[in-house]
Amino acid sequence: MQKFKVLISEKDIKKRVKALASRINRDFKGEHLYIIGILNGCYMFLSDLTKELKMPCTVDFMRVSSYGNATETSGIVRIIMDVSESLSGKNVLIVEDIIDTGLTMDYLIRTIKQKKPKSVKICTLLHKKVKTRINVDIDYCGFEVPDKFVVGYGLDYNNMYRNLRYIGYK
Repeated sequence: MQKFKVLISEKDIKKRVKALASRINRDFKGEHLYIIGILNGCYMFLSDLTKELKMPCTVDFMRVSSYGNATETSGIVRIIMDVSESLSGKNVLIVEDIIDTGLTMDYLIRTIKQKKPKSVKICTLLHKKVKTRINVDIDYCGFEVPDKFVVGYGLDYNNMYRNLRYIGYK
């Protein structure tokens, strides 16, 4: 397997995921939470995060495309797979692996709000703030990262390197 420089260690990821879950537990205490994981990159983060949540949760998924096999977003967002239930009146938490330009997340928020949820919050493991073109309100952010192409802990390059336990870069 290719070797990458460690940007965020496995230990730091675990610590931050627990801290994010603690805040979500506090914010949604006594509520039901409908979690939408954005595939494919969110799967490790989503799994670890939901293990730490104390409220009743429903987990669903969406798959969107704005990258294809490129390392930069095309700016065109397509929903490939939508949620399987109505979101009307539900507390929705969108769980994403990384937000960079904000284009995909802005599109997702607008799409989900059309489904009339009670609330919509965003939780992302990584935010590449320097690439932001559209500001979206991120409620729970794991780490701000520099403008480097990152892999690991669910993030990929050509569908590889998702299984790394850390966030790495070349």
